[in-house]
Amino acid sequence: MTPLLLLLLVAYSSALPLPSEETDSYVQAEKYLRRFYGLPAGLRGGPRAPAALQAKIEEMQSFFNLEVTGNLDANTLEVMKLPRCGVPDVAEYNHFPRHLKWDHDNVTFRIVNYTPDLKKSDVDRAIRNALNVWSDVTPLTFKKLYHGNADIMIAFGEKEHGDYNPFDGPDGLLAHAYPPGIGIGGDTHFDEEEHWTKDSAAYNLFLVATHEFGHALGMSHSSDAGALMYPVYSYATGYPLSEDDIDGIQALYGPNPNPRKVKPKPDAPDKCDPMMSFDAVTELRGETLIFKDRFYWRIHPQMPEPEQTLIKSTWPSIPNKVDAAYENPEKDLVFLFSGIKVWAMNGYTLVEGYPKYIHKLGLPKSVRKVDAAVYIRDTGKTLFFAEEDYWSYDEATGTMDSGYPRTIETDFPGMDDEVDAAAYHYGYLYFFHEHVQYEYSYNSRKVMRILRTNSILNC
Repeated sequence: MTPLLLLLLVAYSSALPLPSEETDSYVQAEKYLRRFYGLPAGLRGGPRAPAALQAKIEEMQSFFNLEVTGNLDANTLEVMKLPRCGVPDVAEYNHFPRHLKWDHDNVTFRIVNYTPDLKKSDVDRAIRNALNVWSDVTPLTFKKLYHGNADIMIAFGEKEHGDYNPFDGPDGLLAHAYPPGIGIGGDTHFDEEEHWTKDSAAYNLFLVATHEFGHALGMSHSSDAGALMYPVYSYATGYPLSEDDIDGIQALYGPNPNPRKVKPKPDAPDKCDPMMSFDAVTELRGETLIFKDRFYWRIHPQMPEPEQTLIKSTWPSIPNKVDAAYENPEKDLVFLFSGIKVWAMNGYTLVEGYPKYIHKLGLPKSVRKVDAAVYIRDTGKTLFFAEEDYWSYDEATGTMDSGYPRTIETDFPGMDDEVDAAAYHYGYLYFFHEHVQYEYSYNSRKVMRILRTNSILNC
């Protein structure tokens, strides 16, 4: 998408009509900001309209850790289009006071109706498992009712469904929930026009329900992309709560007096952490992808700021941890390594026949994971690094070159003897190890510069 770097003052004060795509973008942005950031209605054409809208765009950009420009740029529009929860992102724009909580620990729930997308038993299981996630870390227990009024009334509906808070059809708003209280308080609604699944095929009911029950218990949205209470939907396997989620719910209810062992998800990495290290780096059709924990950043020449995404959001079949990655642009393939397996991607699509074992490449069975991989376009060779050694792989013949492994220390003087990630640009290798990045001349065989690892992320 071409970035829409429109200044708000121009957009609102110009007498010339905007092209339809730009007009549509502003209409959608206004709807989004009214719903999630408290933008007052009826500002269009008023003398304070540009300043008010710009302030709300800045607030939204700050929440999502985007570059705060106040402009409706490509990154901002892209985030606004992501499927998400229908609850406002900033608590004071919700229509309820903050820090609401149930005044009793035995909370009741009732499933009013069911989606035809899943078996009734699968819905029951998803709802019960979602509630159990919160009871595992709090004193709360949940009792199911089959008749009458429960604290949390659970229903599937579409468009205007009885609470004057309509859904918007497929994608967009997935669900919403109301904070604890009498009447509609605690009630949780799912958009029936979505396709609900128990896996990654569409929208996973268990994950969305767990998020919404967080609201039904009094939680607000989190700006941590690693938290379950982050407003944008993403699919992931394993235990869904992060430390941020657990801290938030325990601030309301305290810990479980009989705690069950849980392993929280790591919070989203801070790209400007001075001790930042990378797991893997690769190109992908002109973009740079940088992997760290269960996230990756996309860097594109037309994007002013790196975009952080969950690996599972893009590739549900890939493990949460990528050890190494490289692109072969001639074949239009990207290879992602995790443990003893390698996946091949054509763009963002998994190539049939993968994953394969890394030993099929010719690596010895003693190698249990690849630390880094980099394709040298000038030679047609891919270098694989594991601990203190490296191998050279001929992409044309699909075989390892003879005479390998060789040691990193011998062939790359001035470098550390281990590599976390590697990239190649215009005759220079970029080796990443812990929080240091080495710019290495491939021809001169020497280190030219030493940089911070995250300088590539505008830090």
